[in-house]
Amino acid sequence: MAGEGAGDRRPLASRNTRWAQALARRMTALSVTPNRISQASMVMAALAGSSFWLSGQGSGGLRAIFLILAALFCQLRLLCNLLDGMVAVEGGKGEADGPFWNEFPDRVADILIFAGVGYGIAAPGLGWAAAAFAVLTAYVRELGRATGNPSDFGGPMAKQHRMATITVAALLSVVEVLWSGGSWVLTIALWIIAAGAAVTALRRGLNLIRQLKARG
Repeated sequence: MAGEGAGDRRPLASRNTRWAQALARRMTALSVTPNRISQASMVMAALAGSSFWLSGQGSGGLRAIFLILAALFCQLRLLCNLLDGMVAVEGGKGEADGPFWNEFPDRVADILIFAGVGYGIAAPGLGWAAAAFAVLTAYVRELGRATGNPSDFGGPMAKQHRMATITVAALLSVVEVLWSGGSWVLTIALWIIAAGAAVTALRRGLNLIRQLKARG
C-alpha cells in the first residue's frame, strides 16, 4: 500500500508476523521500491487470470496444473499487496506517486483475475460482474476517504476475502477436475464473490451516507 498513511491501512494480522517483517526488511535493504512491488502485483494477477483462462482450455492433469498455478499467483498478488505497504511505511520508502500505485494495480488485478476465471469457465459475464462489484467496493471506500472519512475496509467480501475465496475454489477445483471434469466450484465461487462484493459496496455506501449526514 505504497504511500498510504499508517493511520489508514487495511488491518492485516499477517503484517505482524515474523516472516512478513523479515521479508519486508529484505526488500527494503535491496532498494526495492514500494511502487515496483505494487506494479509486480499486476503481473501476478495477469498470470493468475491467464492460468484460470488456460485451465478452461485443457483437461485432466494439465487443467489441474493451471488451477494450482492460478491459486499460487493469487497468493503472490496478495503478498505484493502486503509488502508494498510495509516497505512504504515501516521501511520509510513511500513515494510521491505512491497513492496512485497503491490503488490502481489493485483494481487492475481484480479485473484480470475475475475476468480470467469467467472466461475459463465459459461464463465471461459472471466474471466481469464479479470484477465490476470488486472495483465498486474500492470506489466506495476511496469516496469515503475523499470526503474526509476513514477508509472502510469492511466485508463481507473485501479484497482479502475475495482472494481467499477464489484461491480455495481453485484448489478445490483441482479435485473436481480430476474427479468429474466440471467447473461448478469456480462457478459457485464467482457467484459468491459477485454477490458478496455487491453487498460490501452497499454496506460501505450506507455507512458513508450515515457518516456524511452525521457530520452535516
